[in-house]
Amino acid sequence: MVIYFQAPRSFTAEDVVEFQCHGGIVVADMILSEVLQNGARLAQPGEFSKRAFLNGRMDLTQAEAIAKLIETKSVEAAKILTRQMKGEVKVFVDRVRDDLVEVLAFVEVNIDYAEEDLPLDLLEQIKNKLENLRVELKKTYDSSKRREGLIEGFKVAIIGKPNVGKSSLLNSLLNYDRAIISDIAGTTRDTIEEEIKIGTHLIKIVDTAGIREAGDSIEKIGIERSKLAIDESEIVIGMFDNSREFDGEDEQILELLSNYKKDKNIIQVVNKNDLDSHFDTSKLKEEFITLNCKDGADEVVEKLAMILDKTSMDDALLLSSKRQMEAVRSTYDSIEESTDLLAEGELELFAFNLNEAIMSISSISRNFARTEILDAMFGNFCLGK
Repeated sequence: MVIYFQAPRSFTAEDVVEFQCHGGIVVADMILSEVLQNGARLAQPGEFSKRAFLNGRMDLTQAEAIAKLIETKSVEAAKILTRQMKGEVKVFVDRVRDDLVEVLAFVEVNIDYAEEDLPLDLLEQIKNKLENLRVELKKTYDSSKRREGLIEGFKVAIIGKPNVGKSSLLNSLLNYDRAIISDIAGTTRDTIEEEIKIGTHLIKIVDTAGIREAGDSIEKIGIERSKLAIDESEIVIGMFDNSREFDGEDEQILELLSNYKKDKNIIQVVNKNDLDSHFDTSKLKEEFITLNCKDGADEVVEKLAMILDKTSMDDALLLSSKRQMEAVRSTYDSIEESTDLLAEGELELFAFNLNEAIMSISSISRNFARTEILDAMFGNFCLGK
């Protein structure tokens, strides 16, 4: 339907300026009102993408990529999601699924048509194919887990005992006073979370409550939330106070950093370098940054940028949602279980677990049709002639 809009009079230069200043909102509203009165309706949220999916023009991975692309605040995320809109994840899923369907067809032929001549090295072929799939799935899952922040924003937790300057560092990174700064220990009794951009990356910085023996129930809850923030972060900044001697609370922070060293990027910061030094830096062992947060945190920003840039350089496939990652993990688990059953000669149970693996990987992009097994069985072996 074409709607013609007749202007009540000729536009003057002043009208054009007024139209530009208001972005054409009035005219757009008049046109929209006219078409709605003539039988049109407003599109529902996501309706066009939903129709494209239902009509087979896109799969679930592409639809998810569109939804995340609309909300993304990161240049790196936009690049990744654009590739996924073009079918990057779909290609991966289809290839894994096709390999699993082929293996399942081999096994079901062996169950149902044992009298037929099958390749003598069939068992070895199946083992090799499953091992290759298992390695690829684990690599994809681990890489996606490690780079999860590229899509949602990396989370950075600032930890340390009370009064080492965690809130001062947060304020320096944000360039404004977001957190209350006080000489009184335990001022921050809950986590404070803010977003900033470093280069092309979006990060969420979490200022945590000082970790020590809790003085009351509220502070205890804050400390537990601090430890949870560490679990959920990709980068952990451990802070220490140059003006105070190394003590048991500092030792507790070092132990926490050591526990997460293999899974997370760690940055050690010794704050208050403008004061007389009493802190034994040899206790830290690893590389550290010395600064006075009140004067700025440029070195911390540079270190964060280096870590983030290095992470984004990985060209491996990145799963963009927890749903996709859970499906890949479930596929991996089913393949591991099926491999053990194959070695024991339990072909029926092996086939069941392989079916579970196919269903899991298929859920990422589209449903699995049982007829695909029959196509593979009769197409590859020409059985039933």
